[in-house]
Amino acid sequence: MSEQIVDKAAAGRGARQYHIGIAPGEVGSVALLPGDPFRVPFVAEFLTDVTEVAHNREHRTMTGMYRGKMITATSTGMGCPSTAIAVEELARVGVTSMIRVGSSAALQPGIEPGDLLVSEGSLRNDGTTAAYVHPGFPAVPDIGIAGELRRSAESMRQQRGGFGVYSGINATDDAFYAEGPEWIAQLTAMGILNVEMESSALFVVAKLRGLRAGMVCACSSNLLEGVSVYDKKDSALKDGWMRSIEVALDTAVALDL
Repeated sequence: MSEQIVDKAAAGRGARQYHIGIAPGEVGSVALLPGDPFRVPFVAEFLTDVTEVAHNREHRTMTGMYRGKMITATSTGMGCPSTAIAVEELARVGVTSMIRVGSSAALQPGIEPGDLLVSEGSLRNDGTTAAYVHPGFPAVPDIGIAGELRRSAESMRQQRGGFGVYSGINATDDAFYAEGPEWIAQLTAMGILNVEMESSALFVVAKLRGLRAGMVCACSSNLLEGVSVYDKKDSALKDGWMRSIEVALDTAVALDL
């Protein structure tokens, strides 16, 4: 092999990262990962001593303190390719635990916009993880994080009410507009709880790099029942986002991530 060929596994280590724009020492050990850069400030609403560290492409990062712990929030952008980049580069600058907080569409009856969905694993219907691992390699969260996310969400529901909490296997798709009725029906028949676009990359890369990862999402729609908040003004989804962020923050503190 030519010595001139770039080894991306080694390139950029110990330096400011090319895509996320962060250098070692600028972030904490735990990061919350919304998809949308405009939702990073939602995380910051819960924090004190907030600093915007970087905003490059779809990757926006802020840090702050929550109950004595330094918290980093970095947006991944949409889909597995940009998520994998964010996870790889965050790991290079010192993040060891990551919790995705995002939107996800429900696939089972009775789940409503704003409900919380905790992942127990992902069906890998994406192309990115196929470049990393064998087709049979599972995309699973850290069991401790997943359990604490569920416990924290249930505790919040009991105290405040007004929303449901569900956990199960989700699907990760690449093609948002290719999710037709036949595919939705197939996922529902398999008992898949919800579908989104990032968690399989998060879970697989985290496992390969020795990181801890989890996901708690707010339900945006119910694809089985034709319920959606995308086409109307509705606070249910934002309420769900804020609940998911608080649950993730409490989990980070409880587990000392």
